[in-house]
Amino acid sequence: VQLQASGGGLVQAGDSLRLSCLASGLTFSAYTLAWFRQAPGKERQFVAAVRRNGGYTYYADSVKGRFTVSRDNAKNTVYLQMNSLEPDDTAVYYCAADRNEILSTIRSSSTYDYWGQGTQVTVSS
Repeated sequence: VQLQASGGGLVQAGDSLRLSCLASGLTFSAYTLAWFRQAPGKERQFVAAVRRNGGYTYYADSVKGRFTVSRDNAKNTVYLQMNSLEPDDTAVYYCAADRNEILSTIRSSSTYDYWGQGTQVTVSS
């Protein structure tokens, strides 16, 4: 199984970015997909998740209304559209996949079976 995240970069506050995560080696439509992020010196933090059929999404309070998670099961890809970026959004962003879809722990990093390598997002003020 491989999850390949891309789309990070250096932007200014208020700008937008779209992250992508291409999955291979798994039945993509059978997995819950999520994005986490980790800033230097901080723990990995839940950002957003989308359930198998894409019909339900979950967000951290800090990104609600600014970020949108979506998936394209035909392309084995999950996206994170990030708008109105803030300096506090600076982190390495990771995509993750969970085959069990346990809703009570969907925000917990320990729930996820597979992880991508991360893509750096830096937001300057």
